[in-house]
Amino acid sequence: MDYQLLMAVLISIALLLLLILQFKIQAFLALLIASMVAGILAGMPPTTIIDSMKKGMGDTLGFVATVVGLGALFGALLEHTGGARSLADYMLEKMSLERAPWAMVGTGLIVSIPVFFDVAFIILVPIIYALQKQTGKSLLFFGMPLLAGLAVAHGFIPPTPGPVAVAHILGADLGYVILFGIVIGIPTAVISGPIFGSYISNKIEVAIPDYMEETMEDKKSHVAPGMIITIIFIPILLMVINTAIKHIPQTAWSIPSAFTVWLGLIGHPFTALIIANLLAWYFLGLRQGMTRDDIQEMWSKSLAPAGLIILLTGAGGMFKQILIDTGAGAMLARSLAGDTTTPIMFAFICSLLVRVIQGSATVAMITSAGLTAPLLLSFGGAEVYKALVVIAIASGATMMSHVNDSGFWLVNRYFGLTERQTLQSWTILTVILGLTGFLIALILSMVI
Repeated sequence: MDYQLLMAVLISIALLLLLILQFKIQAFLALLIASMVAGILAGMPPTTIIDSMKKGMGDTLGFVATVVGLGALFGALLEHTGGARSLADYMLEKMSLERAPWAMVGTGLIVSIPVFFDVAFIILVPIIYALQKQTGKSLLFFGMPLLAGLAVAHGFIPPTPGPVAVAHILGADLGYVILFGIVIGIPTAVISGPIFGSYISNKIEVAIPDYMEETMEDKKSHVAPGMIITIIFIPILLMVINTAIKHIPQTAWSIPSAFTVWLGLIGHPFTALIIANLLAWYFLGLRQGMTRDDIQEMWSKSLAPAGLIILLTGAGGMFKQILIDTGAGAMLARSLAGDTTTPIMFAFICSLLVRVIQGSATVAMITSAGLTAPLLLSFGGAEVYKALVVIAIASGATMMSHVNDSGFWLVNRYFGLTERQTLQSWTILTVILGLTGFLIALILSMVI
């Protein structure tokens, strides 16, 4: 029976990759097909397969769809009001040009929390151009730190969709994921950003591409940077405080039970992001001269790209549920019981392999989360360990960006690099980032 389950898992994963890579089937549809095939090959009754898929979709989207939707609304206001540019300009004003790479990695870390990676990059790349023009240094001196900050925040720190989806699939506490995402993400971004960027910029000298000169003119924003930082960190702070209070024995600080209950509501991701959206609606929208109709139209458009993330996450939930209900997850756990492979190691390797083969970090995270979730159920593990597994998955899914990843070509075009130069700079950055993040998470999993 174990042999049949193992074959079901392997064939379904191979089919998933074949559909995406060879036949160019949309990842959402491919995940649905792979889930159904896994159930059939594992010997599940036909009606049970459908019930399992519905359960996986419903259980996953009940949480993730709400968080991703609220995050998309928040990010849209930050993008359209020029808040991201205002924050970057402020950080550069407070630091010398020599310290500009540190300002850019900090900007990337903050801005990419509410805004998608590619959107944040396109918003901020004119600042990289301006710095290059002012100093004559290679674009990579400033660009690598920005990319490192964006990539770390996008992969490690909720409420970005990837870690939110993985945390829910694994049953990890979002507060712990945020905490370890920041703790691990900051040194990871520093090593792969300013430190590596300083090295590679001496090897690859690139200036502003001729075809990108027109992007130099960019509108300024009058939004106060302090306000932007405050609004971004309010939901994060509420969620982290809620997690901290929830895991402290009430007798330790004599915390009233009523306070804990209400904090559980206010610090829940739903409420925290609703509060952030209302603050952004007023301070970044209405106070900056936007009409209610303008904000409504902008918000409506922002939900379109979020829809694909939501559907992909739901399909990943289906795949996870099929693996659990067939017993494939428990079988994998038994096979690893006498091995040195741990769930955190398995999760990293799995996400890395899927990432390298098919390119999409989101698909890699969701697929590996679906495979790892049954292992965690069998192995057990504390909340801290689950959060570190989320970071391990994010690390593997961020590594080895190459020609099958849209991010590779985004960097290639905006920095005017050749394919070889992009591999030497951006791809190596993702390798350093992924390995650093995983090694720190692995070490913490052994000592905490």
